[in-house]
Amino acid sequence: MGRQYLKEVTGLPGLKTAPNMDVSAIVKDVIYSIRKDGDAAVRKYSEKFDKWSPPSFKLSQSEINAAIANCPRQTLDDIEEVQQNVRDFAKAQRNSIKDFEVELRPGVHLGQKNVPIDNVGAYIPGGRYPLLASAHMTILTAKVAGVKNVIGCTPPINGKVPNSTVAAMHLAGADEIFIVGGVQAVAAMAVGTETIQKVDFLAGPGNAFVAEGKRQLFGEVGIDLFAGPTEILVLADETADAFTVATDLISQAEHGPDTPAVLITTCPKVGRDTIEIVERLLYNSDLSTASVAKTSWDAFGEVIVVDTMGEMWELGNQYASEHVQIFTRSPRDALEHLTSYGALFLGEKTCVSFGDKVIGTNHVLPTRTTSRYTGGLWVGKYLKTCTYQEVTSEQASGDLGRLCGRAARAENFEAHARSGDLRASKYKKDQIQWIKKSQAATGVRL
Repeated sequence: MGRQYLKEVTGLPGLKTAPNMDVSAIVKDVIYSIRKDGDAAVRKYSEKFDKWSPPSFKLSQSEINAAIANCPRQTLDDIEEVQQNVRDFAKAQRNSIKDFEVELRPGVHLGQKNVPIDNVGAYIPGGRYPLLASAHMTILTAKVAGVKNVIGCTPPINGKVPNSTVAAMHLAGADEIFIVGGVQAVAAMAVGTETIQKVDFLAGPGNAFVAEGKRQLFGEVGIDLFAGPTEILVLADETADAFTVATDLISQAEHGPDTPAVLITTCPKVGRDTIEIVERLLYNSDLSTASVAKTSWDAFGEVIVVDTMGEMWELGNQYASEHVQIFTRSPRDALEHLTSYGALFLGEKTCVSFGDKVIGTNHVLPTRTTSRYTGGLWVGKYLKTCTYQEVTSEQASGDLGRLCGRAARAENFEAHARSGDLRASKYKKDQIQWIKKSQAATGVRL
């Protein structure tokens, strides 16, 4: 039969010709202004983009307490339960990363230490929805890694402090919380202002402007990863329940109007039924986000039928999607066959929404096929893996000196070679001509 497309991508009208350079230029101007004018520029852009200009963007402890007090008790309980899941998994990750030291040869000690970044800026988006989970994923994970200072920024929602987001940020361990959003937030954290401390690393998802801001600031600060619109890929065989597949595709399509939602299946009936059910759920339901999900599904939804499981795995790796759900007879086969994905969700009892909101793994994940070379945000992103070395043996130092001299001269690095020569002379008593001449000229004796 060959590969069959039951539904293909059409794209949004004008999307590919959207003025990307305008986004880049706007972001460049914002960064320049904040670098030049500090807090005044942050306020200007906050007023322009968010209609938000409080006396202070930084929340005081009393304001944080008030925000928490305005949250329902159940919301706070749920935040704490979810954060415990995230904390437990992040701790397990941290415990898997070991410092070590080896004696490579007698008297030559090489070691590795995993050193936390000192200052991190966490961006918690909130333009369309209050994304509490992003606070858990960015701030809490950084704290488990051992980051000393975490600044959190989140935008106002409809001109108000997003109480539940603030509660999540505080409970996650944020040292300072600012109600400021967009590229002005990431730029302020990256370059520093009168009131916002410069950070060393930026983490967290955001819109196209935030993503472009992180791209332009990368190098001046570190970033977690380049992220685009949310993606979901479902890989299914004939055992998959089409209603569940359809529901889970829609769950991600509601993120925004440009979310790829893709089904690859070996079963034509599963494919056809999924399309029919998605249409019914989007057109004939009370789903509050149906209009957004429908736009995304119509433009970027795909359903592909393949002949074999092998072809399904191969095509899945080509898509290299952010979220990959496995609805097959043996879901754990995916662990052997898939190599490019942000996160895997194995079996019908698991769904991407668990990963997005509650289960404990991190939801800041690679998109747009970048999972071919990177994983998502995790404890290790907040750690600098640093090496050290110590030579305690005169014999080893002399031997390495001889080796260094030869290796460096093979690359025409004479000064490097002489550092090695010096150890060979001191500890192996090698007679080296340039050292003799230098001693005569300087009067220095080894």
